[in-house]
Amino acid sequence: MVILVVIINTLISLVLLYVAWRVWQLKQQLAYIADRLTAYESCTNAALNKAPENIYLSQQNIYNLRQRNQALQIQIQQVRQIISLLLLGRQIWQRYFLKLELISGKRKSGKRKVAK
Repeated sequence: MVILVVIINTLISLVLLYVAWRVWQLKQQLAYIADRLTAYESCTNAALNKAPENIYLSQQNIYNLRQRNQALQIQIQQVRQIISLLLLGRQIWQRYFLKLELISGKRKSGKRKVAK
């Protein structure tokens, strides 16, 4: 009877020892997972901590670019207007000289006819 009790106690002890060993392994795995999650949280926090400042700076840069673009658009419009005025002036100038050439050509050709 005593031998049976000793054998049963030994079996219970071995089962509990196995359970304790598995719990210890599980604890090690959980500790590893917790460390990894803490590291991920730290990296995420570092990245997201600067996000509002980076977003604000990006918004300001976009605003500045739009302002410069608007100024350049105005300058482009002014250059186009200047070019249009120059082309109009050239056309008027050419028409004026063409009329002068036609008038002077008629006078010259009229004088020639009389001279013949």
